[in-house]
Amino acid sequence: MLGIGIDWAEEFHDIALGTLEKGVVEQFRIDHGPTGVAALIERALRLEPDPAEVRVVLETRHGLLVEALVDAGFTVVPVNPDLVARRRGPARKKDDAEDARICCLLALDRHAALKTLIPHGQVGGELRAIGRDDERAARDQRRLLNRLRADLQTTYPAALALAGKDLGAPTVLRLLQQWPTQPELAQASRDELVAFARGGRHGWPETFADRVTAALAAPSLPTRDYLVRAKAAGIRLAAVQLLALHEARRGWEARMAELLLGGPRTGRDHTVKDPDPGKAFPGGEIYLSFPGLGDRLAARVAGEIGEHITQFDSPAGLQCYAGSAPVTRRSGKSDFVVARRLAHNHYLGAAVHQWAFCSLTRSGWAREFYDSKIAAKKSHHAALRALSNRWLEILWHCLTKGVPYNEAVHVANRNRALGHAA
Repeated sequence: MLGIGIDWAEEFHDIALGTLEKGVVEQFRIDHGPTGVAALIERALRLEPDPAEVRVVLETRHGLLVEALVDAGFTVVPVNPDLVARRRGPARKKDDAEDARICCLLALDRHAALKTLIPHGQVGGELRAIGRDDERAARDQRRLLNRLRADLQTTYPAALALAGKDLGAPTVLRLLQQWPTQPELAQASRDELVAFARGGRHGWPETFADRVTAALAAPSLPTRDYLVRAKAAGIRLAAVQLLALHEARRGWEARMAELLLGGPRTGRDHTVKDPDPGKAFPGGEIYLSFPGLGDRLAARVAGEIGEHITQFDSPAGLQCYAGSAPVTRRSGKSDFVVARRLAHNHYLGAAVHQWAFCSLTRSGWAREFYDSKIAAKKSHHAALRALSNRWLEILWHCLTKGVPYNEAVHVANRNRALGHAA
């Protein structure tokens, strides 16, 4: 077996090669590019012709370098950077070449319980990438909406009165894009407002024009002219950005549903007419069978877990990967439970946390479980973490058995288990 340790970077990578008999035999540096990676693969295959016997350890599981190594047939083992840091010695000195050497020694250690990377397939990889982009876009939307609301409070109170609780509605954003200040909106005629609403496919253009007139006529505190002029460009920019994010997220949501079910949703009932199982994510219908998981949230959870649920030997493995499993520290008379583990997949953890919250209004036992934790003096987020831990356990069993979630079956099993415990 040939062991390879890589300390990766954006422009170059430090490499260490070694064998079981001799340990680390050579160290060098390659450029991050096709020439450098090809040279590494060629040198490794000269020392070990069988690519399956080439074991690569590095501190990441994503990126072009990892994909190139997987395509070459190498066994890729991603590790946590903390694992490498703990082996640097008493001084804890950070050195790229030393980290590559440590990774090489980890690759040669057959007793180290390190899991081999199981790469995502094409469907899973696209689903994960879209889900992460959508999650980041959702954060950008909240940030821009908060900034826009703050600007409107000081310069444009009529827009807030018109928007109500739905400031991110496309019609409101297009209105702010066309009339970014209240004086400009006041100069617009009723015919212009009706034509604007019809152009935006508003269902009741006359009613919309009346709402705009009423919002302008409502009494409000005076605004500063210089602030109105200063904030006009910023309001228009925020509206344009929010409209672009809205359109992008709509397209991503449609693509998520297509990847989960093997075909686009059509018709009033939003069903897939002719699904293609070969193009669907494995277990996509199982994810969507859970209460609280729609197209967007189910895609985020499924994309992070991947197509191969078998990579998690038990529900505990999946729960630890999502960060919902608590960490217990017991030593002597001390018994301490860490609320949340730091090392986990943060994208999956956030998606499952949101899933637990959404399930409260769609699952009776989930609401009962949450209320019991609140009654036990747990905080809101602690109760959601405990609930998400239960949901992941149920999800693991459904995926491994290939059956969709059934609320009645689970409630019966849960009541039976609680009865036995009592």
